Amino acid sequence: MLSHVYRFLKQNNVIHLKLLMILLMSCIPDRIDLSSNHLEATPPIPSHFNSSNILPSLKKLCLDGYFSFENNQYAARDFGNTHHFLPSAVLHPKSVSDISSTIKHIFDMGPGSQLTVAARGHGHSLQGQAQAHQGVVINMESLQEQEIQIYTGEQPYADVSGGQLWINILHETLRYGLAPKSWTDYLYLTVGGTLSNAGISGQAFKHGPQISNVYQLEVVTGKGEVVTCSENQNADLFYAVLGGLGQFGIITRARISLEPAPKMIKWIRVLYSDFSSFSKDQEHLISSQDSFNYIEGFVIINRTGLLNTWRSSFDPKDPIRASQFNSEGRTLYCLEMALYFSPNEVDSVNKKLERLLSELSYIHSTLFLSEVSYLEFLNRVHFSERKLRQKGLWEIPHPWLNLLVPKSKINQFAEEVFGNILNYSSNGPILIYPVNKSNRWNNKTSLVTPDEDIVYLVAFLSSATPFSTGKDGLENILTQNKRILEYCAEARLGTKQYLPHYSTQEEWRAHFGPKWKAFQQRKLAYDPLAILAPGQRIFQKAIPLKTHLANQPQRKYPASFGA
Repeated sequence: MLSHVYRFLKQNNVIHLKLLMILLMSCIPDRIDLSSNHLEATPPIPSHFNSSNILPSLKKLCLDGYFSFENNQYAARDFGNTHHFLPSAVLHPKSVSDISSTIKHIFDMGPGSQLTVAARGHGHSLQGQAQAHQGVVINMESLQEQEIQIYTGEQPYADVSGGQLWINILHETLRYGLAPKSWTDYLYLTVGGTLSNAGISGQAFKHGPQISNVYQLEVVTGKGEVVTCSENQNADLFYAVLGGLGQFGIITRARISLEPAPKMIKWIRVLYSDFSSFSKDQEHLISSQDSFNYIEGFVIINRTGLLNTWRSSFDPKDPIRASQFNSEGRTLYCLEMALYFSPNEVDSVNKKLERLLSELSYIHSTLFLSEVSYLEFLNRVHFSERKLRQKGLWEIPHPWLNLLVPKSKINQFAEEVFGNILNYSSNGPILIYPVNKSNRWNNKTSLVTPDEDIVYLVAFLSSATPFSTGKDGLENILTQNKRILEYCAEARLGTKQYLPHYSTQEEWRAHFGPKWKAFQQRKLAYDPLAILAPGQRIFQKAIPLKTHLANQPQRKYPASFGA
């Protein structure tokens, strides 16, 4: 996703933020929702809370790692940079036992304590989901030191820490000629973080999301119990945690399915001027038996010199006609595809590429191709991240909106959103591509999707200029997001938020729909005091949850991972 962010910002010259960023980072309060632009009067984050507000008993826990009670401002920030909640303490665990002991200690305090716990990976949440106001944040990256174990048998897999970054898993598995099957566009995310949501990218139409490519999990529940689970062992917890938004347990270890890794990638982009043809071709490709290995797309609104910006990474098939193509004032749709291959397969993969392209109705002068290594392709966003950081465009507000839209409504959605709501331009790239849920998507998980086999991921990856009151300002983008959501509701399109964010339990009930009852029952079973993931704002730590647990059967679990 983020490679598109960089291209968008580069083309729109939004580079006047460096001094403002310094001011912004020094003016974040203890607890604030940055949904307005009135930040000037906000007090700075204190370096620590008064010791009387910190439970002294935490300091007495016998741990392999340690707690930090001061200078924890980083734990009150995330990539979204719109919500900031300062914790009382940050746990830096060196073992799963550290996490279990901490949660069990807080659980044993009972409902009278308001202390909550949030697991924080690489800080890429969008709306404070991994924050815990005056609670305990667990720095899951502290578990990275645990070794990545690779099994190279008939069904290869990797046993990895929940705090491990996907980029590290990629590097390690490639040493064995293997790699995970399903990815996210950005690899500097933790395993526990993506598995708690879904992990969707351009491979999901073929392999399903990342949560469909896990054999086993080790989880610490809201009671502090360490539980090994899979589809055959403690299956209810296994499916609850996958896509469960951190509500039922903290993923401390995962067994990830692997496949033989390709060496090279043919990376292709083409443009469409008509959304109907664009979506028809996307749906054709994801339904074909022998198709591309990766399929995504994005919407481009009123972009000058679009194809010239591609030349830094791609070569035009027809340079003369490509140079004559005019993108200004138009809404265009880009289909982005990739074919995996090895050096000894060049002839066959070229024939396959020619065949696949011949089945599509793109604008022929816009065909651009590139050939890169598998590692370079999967890690393409990191290059963009470095550029954004250099220009001061990384740690700014990112009010992203991610939606799942049913196939039957995608044309209606596109006509209104891209034709009316976003008819002037956009504040960032807009990804749009379909996935086929009948292919390796499991309805038993906690992930909520529209009730159709083919759904579209539509991601509005906006970046806001701090203190701006114009179209690139946070308030305007949030208003735009609200208009899109209101339209979806009024038109009854049956959309669902991906990486959802709501303010009330009523909204969460509507989001989960028929899954709400099971979701609530699982919460009562695995986190009855609502200790975990308070930043999701689904449940509040309160006495009533405890009373609902009275008639729930007690569960006993084996403790060893892989048992």
